[in-house]
Amino acid sequence: MRLPLQITFRNMPHSSAIELAISERAEKLDRFSGLIMGCRVVVESRHRHHRQGKLQHVRIELTVPGEEIVVSREPALHHANEDIYVAVRDAFDAARRQLEDYARRHRRRVKVHEEAPRGRIARLDRAKECGFIETPDGREIYFHRNSLVNADFDRLKTGDLVRFHEETGEKGPQASTVHLEGKLQSVG
Repeated sequence: MRLPLQITFRNMPHSSAIELAISERAEKLDRFSGLIMGCRVVVESRHRHHRQGKLQHVRIELTVPGEEIVVSREPALHHANEDIYVAVRDAFDAARRQLEDYARRHRRRVKVHEEAPRGRIARLDRAKECGFIETPDGREIYFHRNSLVNADFDRLKTGDLVRFHEETGEKGPQASTVHLEGKLQSVG
């Protein structure tokens, strides 16, 4: 966790034993995920009817990149929460499940882009407004001036370094987009 764990007790005295149990569970959760930026836990004792005893309410707020995960274990729905340690365990188990869901959503959102291949301008045909890119493996890829992104076709020179996206055209491989990177520098 990037921020220190925050634990708050409401309607009950502070307990070092409960704080230790929460700290241990929070550490396990942090080791499990590694995405947690902050964690706040509120432990609250709620009085119900005299026959039921005190019900414990545990609320966990996890800050993760792009959102906040909130777990709130309502004591009226979980009578086992008369035991504070059970309430803490149940809340952290629910937090772990929500963290797993978050991680799955997060992985789908992050797109992995393959790096565009690089090459150099091998030939230009200004009359036909096209050219050929030589790849490091010696192939030639056709491109049209309209494939050039943020560069002027009329200023291109043989030897200019480019990145490109290759696709199969009617007459073979062609570049759908071409980005100018710089000039070929001679060494020596």
